[in-house]
Amino acid sequence: MQEILGLLFPFILMALVFYFLLIRPQQKRQKAVNQMQADLKKGDKIVTIGGLHGIVHSLDENAIHIDVGGGQKLTYERSAVKHVVEEAQVESTETTETIETTDQD
Repeated sequence: MQEILGLLFPFILMALVFYFLLIRPQQKRQKAVNQMQADLKKGDKIVTIGGLHGIVHSLDENAIHIDVGGGQKLTYERSAVKHVVEEAQVESTETTETIETTDQD
């Protein structure tokens, strides 16, 4: 009996390590993404998994209508939203572009 436990202990230890280093963090990330997608609202600036940047125009239960500029609106699944762009990130990008344009003159 003692020998069997001695042989199984490394496998049990390995399973625990995999759970705490790989599986549990992935579950937390997925939960955060699901929460972000559920919390989307009209006017949010978003980026899709395909790299499309736009503003949420309207929402359905599973679909999201994105205003991509020029009066064009595209419909995507909510699960296609990668992340919501923070206002500070947009402003800092615009400031950098303004500085670069000014330096070229």
